[in-house]
Amino acid sequence: MKVAVRSSHDGDVAPIAAIYRHHVLHGVASFEDIPPDEDEVARRRGDILALKLPYLVAERSGRVVGYCYASRYRARSAYRFTLEDSIYVDPAEVGRGIGRALLSTLLERCCELGYRQMVAVIGGSDQWRSIRLHETLGFTRAGLLPAVGFKFGGWIDCVLMQRALGSGATTPPCEIG
Repeated sequence: MKVAVRSSHDGDVAPIAAIYRHHVLHGVASFEDIPPDEDEVARRRGDILALKLPYLVAERSGRVVGYCYASRYRARSAYRFTLEDSIYVDPAEVGRGIGRALLSTLLERCCELGYRQMVAVIGGSDQWRSIRLHETLGFTRAGLLPAVGFKFGGWIDCVLMQRALGSGATTPPCEIG
């Protein structure tokens, strides 16, 4: 069955919250310990959309099976052309191409908006599926932050990966509206 990637809407908040809840409680992709409720997920989604950044879902047979979004990498103005991606897939759907469909669409949309760099901050240096997904879509390893998180009784590294968007750093950017 094919997966369709589309912009999220308000009706997607409950399945987004459920997917994220699983990752908070059972994985290291998020460094949160307590899953946010649906109202908080809706607020966070609204913050992303207010910046005119993409917040996407993957849908199969009318069911949301994953989501991703771009957020500002850092708040200071010099970072304004750099974004960070976040991507979460329903645990029952991992390994079926959903992450690739989501992230490739996100990258295209961010290029169209005029952004120049995308950064991935991957929780857990042993998270090979996420690392390989990013590598497959042109990201390269930019660094490792050892033992910056503590969850499930152990220290967690962060892998930093980066990919140019559009012409990257080869030309001056146009201001983003």
